[in-house]
Amino acid sequence: MEHIPALNRELAFRIREQFGTPCYVYDEVALRRSAAAILAFPNAYGLTARFAMKACPNASVLRLFHELGLHIDASSGFEALRAIRAGVPAAHISLSTQQFPEDGLLRELVGQGMSVNACSLHQLTRYGRLFPGADVGVRFNPGLGSGGTQRTNVGGPASSFGIWHEQADAVAAALAEHGLNAFRVHTHIGSGSDPEVWLRAVSLSLNLVRRFPSVHTLNLGGGYKVGRMPHEKTTDLQVVGQPMKREFERFAEETGRRIHLEVEPGTYAVANAGAVLASVQDVASTGSEGYAFLKLDTGMTEVLRPSLYGAQHPMEVYPADDEPRGEREYIVVGHCCESGDILTPQPGDPEALAPRQFIESRIGDLLVIGGSGAYCAAMPAKNYNSFPEAPEVMIRLDGTLQLIRRRQTLDQMLENEY
Repeated sequence: MEHIPALNRELAFRIREQFGTPCYVYDEVALRRSAAAILAFPNAYGLTARFAMKACPNASVLRLFHELGLHIDASSGFEALRAIRAGVPAAHISLSTQQFPEDGLLRELVGQGMSVNACSLHQLTRYGRLFPGADVGVRFNPGLGSGGTQRTNVGGPASSFGIWHEQADAVAAALAEHGLNAFRVHTHIGSGSDPEVWLRAVSLSLNLVRRFPSVHTLNLGGGYKVGRMPHEKTTDLQVVGQPMKREFERFAEETGRRIHLEVEPGTYAVANAGAVLASVQDVASTGSEGYAFLKLDTGMTEVLRPSLYGAQHPMEVYPADDEPRGEREYIVVGHCCESGDILTPQPGDPEALAPRQFIESRIGDLLVIGGSGAYCAAMPAKNYNSFPEAPEVMIRLDGTLQLIRRRQTLDQMLENEY
């Protein structure tokens, strides 16, 4: 695969023999490369780079990023606990969540040093009652969104994430009522790569910072687009970041305030460092007026994104033999008894089919689904049709294979049932 050069045909068949399929495969070289790019994000007055762990929360990935210097963005109290168990100090974790943890857990996490962004007026009031006089971050919806689809757009009037920017006066009142110190403004617009869009987002966000004199940190979230498919463009963090840096410098000249920058990439850090290895377990056809289908032993149980919003993933067939073969168009489908379990939908339209050209495929061949490091193992249709969770394997720097999550057993699937 283009994005994981180490996952060649020989290694892919070795992985299947050793761990079975379906199987997630991550490349440590690629993870380190993306972490280095994130840590080099242009900044004027300091940078805290966080990994949005919702993209890929495996403990081995979290430990690696922690060792490399990334902090963590958690989207739930459970994610925060998971990061702590992986060895990440609570002081390196920031929580921005749609659902606040229950009071006891929130007190425990904050007591250990975790910072919190209040993402609604209700959250801000609740935090103030629990921690009067404490520091707090405030997440705003700046009124601007960006994303390939509405489901990847987390800003603007159609998004529930954050406090609407026009409610800044209500935020100030809540802060004053509880004696809270707003140390950070957090915004996030979604996924995009247009420097002009990011520049506008920075301008809007700094205007919010201007409203709160105690704020010394601006968190601009993640959403730096990654090109999974060959024709898609990956965000150049240096190109996007340099104009943003200059905006921070201009703000300092105007106000005397040197604002610390935080970024929280998820997809950028892991998407093209991971793939799903699957076996062709059947081939079917609906005749000359229909389609040819490749049926895999994976699907929405491992890669939900195509079924959810028509996301596109690069794919390559590794034949099980060396016999000469032609090419053919196929629809790639999953193993679930679900008509929506399609891995080759039309871009942005999960209900439409888009055949792809592959080498003529046979039962027993392997198919590699690239771009699967982000929001795949983290976001599956877990245990649908009672399929077990797939294992996760890391290709280490020396080329050795390390199992970082075992395949789930039926007993583990059933252990909480009565």
